[in-house]
Amino acid sequence: MTMTHFISSEILELSTVGDILFQNKKIELSQEAIKKIEACRNYLDEKIKNEDLPIYGINTGFGSLCDVKISKDKLTKLQENLVKSHACGIGERVPAQIVKLMLLLKIQSLSYGHSGVQLKTVQRLIDFYNNDILPIIYTQGSLGASGDLAPLAHLALPLIAEGEVMYKGEVHDSKVILKTFNWDSIELKSKEGLALLNGTQFMSAYGIHLLLKSYKLSYFADLIGSTSLDAFDGRIEPFNELVHLVRPHNGQLKTAERVRLFLEGSELINQDKVHVQDPYSFRCMPQVHGATKDTLDFVHKTFKTEINAVTDNPNIFVGEDEIISGGNFHGQPLALALDFLKIAMAELGSISERRTYQLISGTRGLPAFLVDNPGLNSGFMIPQYTAASIVSANKQLATPASVDSIVSSNGQEDHVSMGANAATQCFKVVDNVEKVLAIELLNASQALYFRKPLNSSPFINSFLESYRSEVQFVAEDKVFYKLMKQTQHFIGEFYIENEILFD
Repeated sequence: MTMTHFISSEILELSTVGDILFQNKKIELSQEAIKKIEACRNYLDEKIKNEDLPIYGINTGFGSLCDVKISKDKLTKLQENLVKSHACGIGERVPAQIVKLMLLLKIQSLSYGHSGVQLKTVQRLIDFYNNDILPIIYTQGSLGASGDLAPLAHLALPLIAEGEVMYKGEVHDSKVILKTFNWDSIELKSKEGLALLNGTQFMSAYGIHLLLKSYKLSYFADLIGSTSLDAFDGRIEPFNELVHLVRPHNGQLKTAERVRLFLEGSELINQDKVHVQDPYSFRCMPQVHGATKDTLDFVHKTFKTEINAVTDNPNIFVGEDEIISGGNFHGQPLALALDFLKIAMAELGSISERRTYQLISGTRGLPAFLVDNPGLNSGFMIPQYTAASIVSANKQLATPASVDSIVSSNGQEDHVSMGANAATQCFKVVDNVEKVLAIELLNASQALYFRKPLNSSPFINSFLESYRSEVQFVAEDKVFYKLMKQTQHFIGEFYIENEILFD
């Protein structure tokens, strides 16, 4: 049975988006949304018919050409020209899962009835979404200020039988797909091109995708870090709740609680220790991982607000009889949040690499490089090099994009957010963190073999049983990149309940 999500004014939660994507739900407009879209379009049609005043983007040019009045018989041409001329993306293709999110979020934003689009325009976007017809969009071209103009132009091109789409794993000319489905191209009416292009759905889609993945990696950082702690014969005392109640940051408390739960019943963690303290990368997991959790909560709040907002321009207020040109397309809130997310996630990778380094260092009764016959075998020496290289790259990517701005549109758009650059950089950072955590898991699993006959906790043993069905103990040197890729795939495919992630 196909499940459906109805687009409405009800608050769209991050967990709901996750369910829509994970369960591959179809989407449909609620009756409430249909009424709002139609009422706004009817209002705008009447406004244009009865008045001759210039209204930005509706019967004027765009950007610095805002003072150029356009005659009524050219309004459709104006909107089509806008879409075509702004489709200036270049570089790599945006991943399919993010394009699909862009469609969902654009539909959600248009459904509030402040954008003046035709109902059939929104319905066609829904057709694209439900049939997995995904416009080809490129990663470079948006300044994140008049919205994501170039990426959203590429999103809109197939509506007017232009551009290309991905369908069933192949790239097709949009005209071919429209013909395949017996669909006519949309004749854009006044304001529609601008409604489609103004908006923050490129930045927002990246942000939502990365948040969902970052919550999962935050959980894995705690779980893999706990596994490493046990493998390193670490101490549990730094995770005692008393320590964290006197410095009660929410993320810190949550991390310490998770580590205690993960290690409950471990023979290793409860054995007597020779050493008095552990290195910071183990002892300070609550403080470091916790700070990332608190950052995720801030970023979550920012993007939740954004995906439940109207971000095109001008905004139409039917009840108040107002059409107001403002700046809701400006991506500054998202740019700052994405930069913050980059930094916070890069730190999860940074501390993970340090734990990997400690595990291979030949201390605490573990063999050097976690292999028998070190010297003959290099063992786990070089995976740590790889982790170190990735962590260094993340430090460069985590440099804030939002501190930059370049004047555009002949000075009319004189401050831009560069949030789109922050988004694509953050995508690389989060993907890199997954790789670094995979390398730590590979090392931690190997290290625990040398602790036998003592066992870790039932929870960690169960987790490692699943993992070791794919990646086994390394008795002598192997081709390691395959093990690393298998481990990353394991993390990516491992299912964790939404309520656990967002708890």
